[in-house]
Amino acid sequence: MQLHRKGHCDLIVLITVFTAGSLSAPVKVKLHDSATLSCSGRCSGLVRWTEFSNRTDVLAECDQTSCRSVKEGYHMIHDQYLKEDFSLIITDADFAKRGSYTSDCDGEDLCDVKLKIEPLNCTVQMEPGESLVLMFDVSDPVEVIYNSTVTAGPSSGQICTVGGRSLQCKPEYTQRASLTSALELRNMTPSDSGLYAVMDKRNEDVLHTYTVTVQVVQDSWIWKTTYEKGKSDGYQTGVRFGALAVGVAALFIMFGVFFLGVVAAPWVHPQMDSCVQMPRSNDSSYRSQCKEKERGQMII
Repeated sequence: MQLHRKGHCDLIVLITVFTAGSLSAPVKVKLHDSATLSCSGRCSGLVRWTEFSNRTDVLAECDQTSCRSVKEGYHMIHDQYLKEDFSLIITDADFAKRGSYTSDCDGEDLCDVKLKIEPLNCTVQMEPGESLVLMFDVSDPVEVIYNSTVTAGPSSGQICTVGGRSLQCKPEYTQRASLTSALELRNMTPSDSGLYAVMDKRNEDVLHTYTVTVQVVQDSWIWKTTYEKGKSDGYQTGVRFGALAVGVAALFIMFGVFFLGVVAAPWVHPQMDSCVQMPRSNDSSYRSQCKEKERGQMII
């Protein structure tokens, strides 16, 4: 019965566009949706888009006769070019495409565009003793920042840094932390509840945030309400009422999940992003999976 560990994730791609030195309205799209980097001006020659850090690596280009997608996943539209709309379309905006882009007309700069991806925000509920798994999604060095939400919690601030296969943590986390394809914090306790942020150190971008609550199942409102109701009939009755209510609630939740998965999934799935904390088979540790929509499929 692990359904109380479910949470929800929201993610947004934020694109800030500079055109001819002026800031236009931000464009927001979801992760893995297409993104349009707007640019307009006057040019009757060759318009090219490149990454700002690599001006020789052309992504897409247009001239009076045609447009060419030089690199897969980037393209321009010739009809728009003829109307002095030189926008670049990115078909799949992901973490790897973060950074600055620039366009030029016959070598003269037209537009500079910075692409940023807003963090994936996850809410995680877990029991003491379980493990919290923090995903990175990038190969750049990252740091994990913790902000406590409980009075007796550890001090807030940076708790770990990851660079390649190297992991460095504060002394109080050294024995609990391990690195695989993600950072795992073992033996979570109620005092570990709080906000965990995974930040790309080089770009100073927050990649993921995890709002974590660690509590025993008996602390849930279902248990407390039914236990107090049965307590007046005696201690054993109170315990039985509490356990029975939790069991019945779990059955209803399991039925609801089954109904959504079998009947309502074709309609519900395209609208939902989720972060799920679930158990491994025959293992006391757990993995955290932040899933989002990608062309009708769920990816980790």
